[in-house]
Amino acid sequence: MTLSQLLDHALAKPEVEELLPFGPDVLVLKTNGKMFLLLPLDTDPLRFNAKCDPERAAQLREEYTGILPGYHMNKKYWNTVLLDGSVPGVLVRQLIDHSYELIRATAQKSPSKKKPTSKQRK
Repeated sequence: MTLSQLLDHALAKPEVEELLPFGPDVLVLKTNGKMFLLLPLDTDPLRFNAKCDPERAAQLREEYTGILPGYHMNKKYWNTVLLDGSVPGVLVRQLIDHSYELIRATAQKSPSKKKPTSKQRK
């Protein structure tokens, strides 16, 4: 899978925004203000970090050499996926979908964390 194919798939989802908060070489995709994909653009092979259910994350790491504990992430919940041909494209798309769905579900369950205004505190 190419970077273009990966981005086409991820950006087709509702309410996804692209950001470069860590500099020009790291693309972050967010939904509801929370990151669901992190893509270092200066790596070869191309790779990305995606959130994953902890049990599934561990299982995938055992099954595929191109799926590793999340680099610079909470390794319980994040995987790094190498786009070196060792992970089938269908699975790559499923992992992107899974990460997106986990973040959307979390955002919908979380109450708003906005600070109360002075009128609300009284």
